[in-house]
Amino acid sequence: MVLFIFINNSLAEEIFKNNHNVNGDDSTFKDFLAWRFNGNRPEKFAIEVSNEFNNANNLPNDAYAVWIGHASFLINNNNINILTDPIFSNRASPFSFIGPKRLIPPGINIDKLPPIDIVTVSHAHYDHLDLPSLKKLYEINKETLFLVPMNLGKLLKSSGVKNVVEMNWWDTITIKDSLITFVPVHHWSSRTPFDKNETLWGGWWFENETNKLLHLGDTGYTYDFDTIYNELGSPDVAFIPIGAYEPRSIMKDSHLNPEESIQAAIDLKTTKAIGMHWGTFMLTDEPVLDPPIRLNKELIRLNLENLFLIPKPGEIISLE
Repeated sequence: MVLFIFINNSLAEEIFKNNHNVNGDDSTFKDFLAWRFNGNRPEKFAIEVSNEFNNANNLPNDAYAVWIGHASFLINNNNINILTDPIFSNRASPFSFIGPKRLIPPGINIDKLPPIDIVTVSHAHYDHLDLPSLKKLYEINKETLFLVPMNLGKLLKSSGVKNVVEMNWWDTITIKDSLITFVPVHHWSSRTPFDKNETLWGGWWFENETNKLLHLGDTGYTYDFDTIYNELGSPDVAFIPIGAYEPRSIMKDSHLNPEESIQAAIDLKTTKAIGMHWGTFMLTDEPVLDPPIRLNKELIRLNLENLFLIPKPGEIISLE
């Protein structure tokens, strides 16, 4: 299927921009095509998945998180259940027969989820906004609230997901005594070749009396981390991407490498970071196991071995 879109300039969508042009000009579509045709293709490898959550008879009484895979987490911050960038589909793609395929099953079966209060979406890319998963979650629980960046609400609503709130950077909403803030990161958005940056992107801050949590979604290295700290303080736990970073000529503007992930945690002044965005889909050129290996090597060099946790999908992680 070929998609043609004709845009009347007077009716064109708003184009969003990053706060900081950190690394110079973004790579071009020509650069992207050259990489896709000539880039390395690492060997497929399935990381270990835990059945701890799926087999649990009783869930913890205190705050916890479970890595489902990629940027998808179940986060229980005591009286609220949050699901971030949920993707339970077999491919990160608009099609069921082509596109990046899962290397591992989701760490939680979708039918094993507790009642979800909030679903957050960081941006429009298919590995973060998976419409089949969002529609299924809405079918399971019509009370779930879906929080999305600016200009993404109409996509969800047109797909049948009605309980949607759009948010701009620094907008806040309070749900069950949790203050949720949409924060800026350095990335971009699109779902077709014709709609680049017509929808916003960002990270999500969750704060209540117990914990301050930050999920960065997808991001390159940016001074926004300093701004988040200056505005909101240091998160008790930061969920930080560590994968999808090679080749740097293409990925540096939008994805952290492991060394930059550590610097992001330092900038945020968090004492506990959880690595994500690796081991689930083969999106880029680094070997599947490279992100945690590089991360741990740099942590040892900096004498920061306790800063990052690299969980198995399906493992229950205490946030206390």
